[in-house]
Amino acid sequence: MHQIRIGEGSVMKIGIIGAGNIGGNLTRRLTALGHEVSVANSRGPQTLTDLAEETGATPVPVEEAARGAEVVVVTVPLKAVPDLPKGFLDGAADGVAVIDTGNYYPARDGRIAAILDEGRTESRWTAEHIGHTVIKAFNGTYAQDILDRHRPADAPDRLALPVAGDDEAAKRVVRALIEDLGFDTVDAGGLDDSWRQQPGTPVYGLREGVAEVTKALAEASPERTGDFKG
Repeated sequence: MHQIRIGEGSVMKIGIIGAGNIGGNLTRRLTALGHEVSVANSRGPQTLTDLAEETGATPVPVEEAARGAEVVVVTVPLKAVPDLPKGFLDGAADGVAVIDTGNYYPARDGRIAAILDEGRTESRWTAEHIGHTVIKAFNGTYAQDILDRHRPADAPDRLALPVAGDDEAAKRVVRALIEDLGFDTVDAGGLDDSWRQQPGTPVYGLREGVAEVTKALAEASPERTGDFKG
């Protein structure tokens, strides 16, 4: 397994599956930082011509998005996760870090008993379906903030994002990448703790720094509320 390096000046090969608001804006920022980005969506690379011309990213089929990638971002509706091609991560780099940005919205995604009845966290459910552990990040981030709210490391108004996952090496890579993007990070624990940043929790959509994000994670309840109960 080779060591995945990240930091200022390090160029990474990154695959992004999903070109909606989050996926599109991550494509814009990551290419602007000099990373080599491949981007895919369910409608095919021919629909990504404008984004590719704007950013320099390479549009590819979903089956090829992870080829050689050190980081893969899965940013699709939760209901679409089971439809991802089997083995789509097979060609990724050793030790690939897979970022899950997804959220479960019952009205959109339908009833998922493993989450609603068995208490599976959303990202644990996603990891089981794709056959690879994931790092939960960006799920409560406003897409436009990725473009507009990045700040230097010591800026007083720098936002912090929660990051959860079981693979500590992959989590370090993802946290470093987020910091490179211009945001602080807070370790939110493992995947079984990632309910603390699911929709309806205090940290979801919170635009604050490290102290406030840490406090919001501590104040979370595992009970699903409102429209997120299903």
